[in-house]
Amino acid sequence: MTNLPLTDEQLAAVSQMTGLEFLRFAFALPSDQRPPVIGDLFGMDLVSLEEGHASFSIESRPAAANPLGSLHGGACATLLDSVMGCAVHTTLGPGVGYGTLELKVNYIRTVPVDGRRLVGTGSIIHVGRSTATAEGKVVDPDGRLVAHGTTTCLIYS
Repeated sequence: MTNLPLTDEQLAAVSQMTGLEFLRFAFALPSDQRPPVIGDLFGMDLVSLEEGHASFSIESRPAAANPLGSLHGGACATLLDSVMGCAVHTTLGPGVGYGTLELKVNYIRTVPVDGRRLVGTGSIIHVGRSTATAEGKVVDPDGRLVAHGTTTCLIYS
């Protein structure tokens, strides 16, 4: 369930962690002690992580610009997919995983690539035995809505 380079003892401990415990463990590892993840590509930072909720931030960088010079929509989509998926993951028991089945994103406004910090927050709507749904929002430093979305996740053991 993990691609972290762990000892057998650590792997046994991780296999007994809930989703929330695992995410807290993984986020606490220094980047040089874990394999690269999508958050590294976007410079994603943890804001908060609680059962049923996850919040991360990214910086609007010129390297993530679309051809028109504003932030590419994929940056907000990735942020939303991450916070909504992790919100679901925080509710799962030991040895249970998830995968995104569907992602819907609505873009509200363009974002300049001037280094402003965007915060994405995801919250669960429903968690069942085989599927879960969550919703998310991305806001700019002034608290203005930039994008929002929903997801459906497949839950598996």
